[in-house]
Amino acid sequence: MRQRKNDELRKIKFTKDFTKHALGSVLVEFGDTKVITTASVELTKPKWRDKDDLRGWVTAEYSLLPSATNTRCKRERTQVSGRTQEIQRLIGRALRACVDFDKMPEVTITIDADVIQADGGTRTASICGGFLALQEAVNKLIKDGTLKQNPIIEPVAAISAGIVDGKVLLDLDYEEDSGAQVDANIVLTKSGKIIEFQTTAEGEPFEQAQLAQILEIAQKGITEIIERY
Repeated sequence: MRQRKNDELRKIKFTKDFTKHALGSVLVEFGDTKVITTASVELTKPKWRDKDDLRGWVTAEYSLLPSATNTRCKRERTQVSGRTQEIQRLIGRALRACVDFDKMPEVTITIDADVIQADGGTRTASICGGFLALQEAVNKLIKDGTLKQNPIIEPVAAISAGIVDGKVLLDLDYEEDSGAQVDANIVLTKSGKIIEFQTTAEGEPFEQAQLAQILEIAQKGITEIIERY
């Protein structure tokens, strides 16, 4: 039974500088979902860029640790699953959308998102924590003179939403998500521009008016998240 309002976020907490060695690191908590996000930096451009193209890059990797769920999941040692590929590509796309690569020449930043406890919304929590880890790393690179300009255009954040028992709900936990008739993951910029709007009917089709409600409730939640950055 949901103990919060339909448009209310779970308790959110960001703990910055969570690890010692990464240039940026954040423990992000959305209710009982907990993800460690870190930013590692290589002073080189991606190998696939043309030799005269010095622009940097941001990429991401995602992992669900074995004890993160109520039944142990196997480590993906040699080949990642389709789900993992989908999520880390989503995280990478979301973070690249907020970066001007012309302003970070010959710098590649990898965001790692490691889920230590899962209770719904791990991919959206990873994006929020990933942005903060990226921002921490960029600030340190500017401070030490590696970067001359701030490449971050504006903050981004993500949140889940959906329709459960006919009601549009924000920030679904696992129980709500597993019973949702419609499941959505939304990524927006601070100014409200849409980066990603993944919405799927798990059962019967839904109305356009409900789609608008999902976007509206997500915008409210994302504004609140960015205010807590």
